[in-house]
Amino acid sequence: MARIARGPLDTILGLRLRRANGAVQRHFGEHFADLGLTQKQVSVLWLTGDHPGLAQTDLAAALDMDRATTMALVHALEKRGLMTRAPALSDRRKIAFSLTSQGSILLDKAKAAVDEHEDWLKRRFDAAELATLEELLARIYR
Repeated sequence: MARIARGPLDTILGLRLRRANGAVQRHFGEHFADLGLTQKQVSVLWLTGDHPGLAQTDLAAALDMDRATTMALVHALEKRGLMTRAPALSDRRKIAFSLTSQGSILLDKAKAAVDEHEDWLKRRFDAAELATLEELLARIYR
């Protein structure tokens, strides 16, 4: 297949960010295929593992997602037996999430895979470049 020049498209920052994100997503997908988890699912498990009894609204806010999207993720993880939900102890009107033992085991595997994925990504930069990149990216989503 012939490669065509992208020309001025390569100067569009949004496109360059999308291409970089695509590369990261592909590597993540390949690395996590055997775990059957997406990046968002890993984030939900991680935060729930770090904060047992985490409320739905707090989880959604921490992940910058709406409550409906958060609940769809939780429901899928619940169906797999990785999470449970129950009324919060502090406020019975709120729903709180916890990991099951199976969820904790899978989270440990996911954390190891995240470490490998992060190593793959960070190897592309020296320490100063990485610090600069992290600061520049944070400006976009703050």
